[in-house]
Amino acid sequence: MATEQIVEPTQEELDALNAELSSRTPQEILRWAMDRFGDGLILACSFGGISGMALLDMAVKLKPDIDIFYLDTDFLFPETYRTRDRAVEKYGIRPVAFKSRYTPEEQAQEFGDELWRSNPDQCCALRKVEPNRRALEGRTAWIAGLRRDQASTRRDVQPVSWDRKFGLYKISPLAYWTEKDVWRYIFANDVPYNPLHDQGYPSLGCTYCTRRVAEGEDSRAGRWSGTGKIECGLHK
Repeated sequence: MATEQIVEPTQEELDALNAELSSRTPQEILRWAMDRFGDGLILACSFGGISGMALLDMAVKLKPDIDIFYLDTDFLFPETYRTRDRAVEKYGIRPVAFKSRYTPEEQAQEFGDELWRSNPDQCCALRKVEPNRRALEGRTAWIAGLRRDQASTRRDVQPVSWDRKFGLYKISPLAYWTEKDVWRYIFANDVPYNPLHDQGYPSLGCTYCTRRVAEGEDSRAGRWSGTGKIECGLHK
């Protein structure tokens, strides 16, 4: 793992990088990141979203031994674990799971039953944000599946940004892709994807905080429905 100490880039430096990368394909952005950050780079893949699965396919084709992690909240859908297993079999990868320091039982005892209902932000902080921080320790950059078309909070996503929350670069190779672009890649390359996408779940998270989306609803309307929450805290 990398131990390089990196300094937060200036906005001018980021602007120059993004101007350079704006016309490149996701694969070219991945290759740039691999060359720039070496072993300091790690890929986040939830085995829920299609963007993560497309990036996994692209990244493994470029660097078969790329480091990969996922956040196992203990509340993932069975289909998500099965998608992980299919990816392991297809690509020969060894994704590392990062879990909360609290078991579900310990969380209930410490913070009350069904924390995802009473305080979903705190639940995400315990089961996603803190484990993500540990996953990124010692890294210089991480790859995320953010796209501008996913949500209003992501409309300004750039291929390269500085992640102030975690203190490293964030690489978003699919920033300018649309959902249709991702599905086109998935089908063209026979990429495994979570079968719940075919059952009315365009955006997947934990079982307690994800519902089917009705026709005409926003693709992320099924996440934390009725709470006003639209991000888990990893990216905003």
